[in-house]
Amino acid sequence: MRSTQEVLESLRAALVGVGVVLPSLAVDPLTGAGDEPFPLVDLGRCNVRTAERLASVLRGERPPVASYVVDERDGRVGEVIAHLGGRVQLRPLGGGREWECEPGSTRPAPQSDVLRARVRKVNNEGRMPC
Repeated sequence: MRSTQEVLESLRAALVGVGVVLPSLAVDPLTGAGDEPFPLVDLGRCNVRTAERLASVLRGERPPVASYVVDERDGRVGEVIAHLGGRVQLRPLGGGREWECEPGSTRPAPQSDVLRARVRKVNNEGRMPC
């Protein structure tokens, strides 16, 4: 049987593999310090975005909610906000009208595309009105 720490690290790696990070994931200090043969794993606290992504992954939704994808039909980058009726609902990172598409027409967005869209949004927000 694997140690509690090995199980904890295996869980952490599995969560990271699907894009979920639980920052407070740890062995419960009370049960871990005693003679308890099976100490508890404390999943800890997380923000709503992380909880939403975890729920989406557990439901088997692909791509998961709160992930960034590229709509391969036109190259737009969006954040997955929901799955409804077999379709993926996306919100543009730079603001604008939401849209939907088939899950098969998306691919994970490269980090550079996500950063570029965020910078574009910040730059647009900082412009003075004419």
